[in-house]
Amino acid sequence: MLANSELLAAIKRQVCYTDLVYQRVNKKLKIELSRPEIEKLVQDILIDDQTTVEKRGKNYYVSGLAYSTQLTINSFNFRLITADRLK
Repeated sequence: MLANSELLAAIKRQVCYTDLVYQRVNKKLKIELSRPEIEKLVQDILIDDQTTVEKRGKNYYVSGLAYSTQLTINSFNFRLITADRLK
């Protein structure tokens, strides 16, 4: 198993998006960001020192504590599935 920082770096390099995920992120986070802004948010979360990652089942759950956001990313194809607010 890779160390947290190595795993986050691998995810950062390979993360990809579907057309629908942009709408889903805006809806779930109750924001209105453009595609480049969402991609920048994801990259910012992935490089933040406070970010943690946990693999459960087939997904990575990336918790960006500084952003109060959790990203769900498929561990096989690194596709962003959704984003949720941390409670």
